Amino acid sequence: MSVIEIRDMSKVYGTGDAATVALDEITVDIERGEFVAVMGPSGSGKSTLLNMIGLLDTPTSGQYRLDGQPVAGLGGNARAKIRREQIGFIFQSFNLLSRMTVIDNVALPLMYAGVGTTERLERASIILKKLDMAEREYYYPNQLSGGQAQRAAIARALANNPSIILADEPTGNLDSKNSDIIMNLLKDLNEQGNTLIMVTHEQRVAAYAHRTLHMNDGRIAKTVHREKKAKRVTIK
Repeated sequence: MSVIEIRDMSKVYGTGDAATVALDEITVDIERGEFVAVMGPSGSGKSTLLNMIGLLDTPTSGQYRLDGQPVAGLGGNARAKIRREQIGFIFQSFNLLSRMTVIDNVALPLMYAGVGTTERLERASIILKKLDMAEREYYYPNQLSGGQAQRAAIARALANNPSIILADEPTGNLDSKNSDIIMNLLKDLNEQGNTLIMVTHEQRVAAYAHRTLHMNDGRIAKTVHREKKAKRVTIK
């Protein structure tokens, strides 16, 4: 069953001679529990597509259905509620708040969801333990390595138990060893049932996905399918 259905979606920034077509009549379905990578050169539209899926931006034209429901008519509060309850975001730059400890960063989405202090810290601690970050709960972001910071960012993305995880270049700031650690972790999350959509410029990272969408000039130029069981990388 498709959790994401996009039909003839376009996004144009600016008007007249200054208009830039970021997405050009994209049509794509993403199944529940699928792991999809999106690749393409700079300006190809891959991050714009991710922002549309995550309800961070609105299309100029076309249709988008999430869990079978059209999102075009949703107001700001309704869109924010979906982002808060159904979607987890992971970014290349981690986006951790420097003046907050790791556990407070992870608990932040739960605060916005109205969860009490004790419960949200307990839930954040449980997630951090699962990601082997228990000993770093009360560290600050500047005390973490790149790989640790990305694990903390992933923990924050999981705080609200989202069904969809959107990752924008999640290994872009990491060396190959830490990239493999993060990708094995994301693969585990996908195998637990999360739908995962990831923008990347690295072919070796995209190889973890079930399917890769290659974008160019705002369109999906090619789709590559892989076996459901991608090879796991052994970390030495």
